[in-house]
Amino acid sequence: AVRVEDSGGGSVQTGGSLRLVCVVSGMPWSEYSMAWFRRSPGKEREGIAAFDDDGQGPYYANSVQGRFTISKGSAKNTLYLEMNSLKPEDTGMYYCAADSAIKPAFVLKSYEYNYWGQGTQVTVSS
Repeated sequence: AVRVEDSGGGSVQTGGSLRLVCVVSGMPWSEYSMAWFRRSPGKEREGIAAFDDDGQGPYYANSVQGRFTISKGSAKNTLYLEMNSLKPEDTGMYYCAADSAIKPAFVLKSYEYNYWGQGTQVTVSS
């Protein structure tokens, strides 16, 4: 079975940095997509960074472009999210997601993913 484990959240002040880690095990696909989502208080789940089915990208939401960096580890099942210049509006629960090949136009759409981590909390104080 596919298992997604995300971690690395914490509490920082405005301008601080955090690094999230995602490890996916049991993937049966030769091509797959992995992404980071977040749910901030009072908002819907938002796709913030992803790679598509060909490993192209990365793709970012406008809200994090230039501040967040998604990358893959040397092991193909590991995904990172480096978050810099954090703002209070970045506060939320962050989730890693994975699934078989997803086209670029849909890699930041939550409904495309069936496999999710439990989430890791990020809190940014002013």
